[in-house]
Amino acid sequence: MRPERSGDEQRSRGLSHRPVLRWGLLAVVVAVALTVALWPRDASDDTTAEGGATRPVPVVSEQDRAAAALAACPRPGGAPVGDGPLRGITLTCLADGQPVDLAAALAGKPALLNLWAYWCGPCAEELPLLQQFSDRAAGAVTVLTVHSDPDAVKALVRLTDLGVHLPGVADADARVRVAVGTGPYYPQSVLLRADGTVADIVRRTFTSVDDIAATVDAQLGVQA
Repeated sequence: MRPERSGDEQRSRGLSHRPVLRWGLLAVVVAVALTVALWPRDASDDTTAEGGATRPVPVVSEQDRAAAALAACPRPGGAPVGDGPLRGITLTCLADGQPVDLAAALAGKPALLNLWAYWCGPCAEELPLLQQFSDRAAGAVTVLTVHSDPDAVKALVRLTDLGVHLPGVADADARVRVAVGTGPYYPQSVLLRADGTVADIVRRTFTSVDDIAATVDAQLGVQA
């Protein structure tokens, strides 16, 4: 028979397990925190307060728009509008607050729509590259930013800080993302043919201007 342990021995064994349990609990907490940190954010994250109430979205002033000095949004040029996924979607131009019929405005020319949000770190790295690519393409491809978050003021501030002046639209409800059938991950770029159909969805961050140019050439047949 095994001898019974004394009370002191039992207490000693119990104490020896406590650090193991403590470290195990800490590991679980860290794992949960990392999962939350890496989870993709959707457009509604910053507008929902505690208890489900909706936070007011700041109104964009003319001063905000002037400070950003964005290029004018594309406008319909009379080209036929195809049956692409953007047909029927009208968004607000960040430069002047005017409505933009996306399908009509983009018809007749290949386009790169960059879906981004002001809180997205990789987006801030990619946007200046897109500006350089647009300058290099010299109008052969329409490059349009699509801010997929309700807070357009913060979008304008971010673009101003980055020195990016590309034309852009505010997509508070992520309608473009839903229409093309992609998930809530940013940045990602939608490559559209001249007829409005989707050639490709690039679900990654571009690493250089040459990377953008090679992708556009491969998917849209436009060299820049």
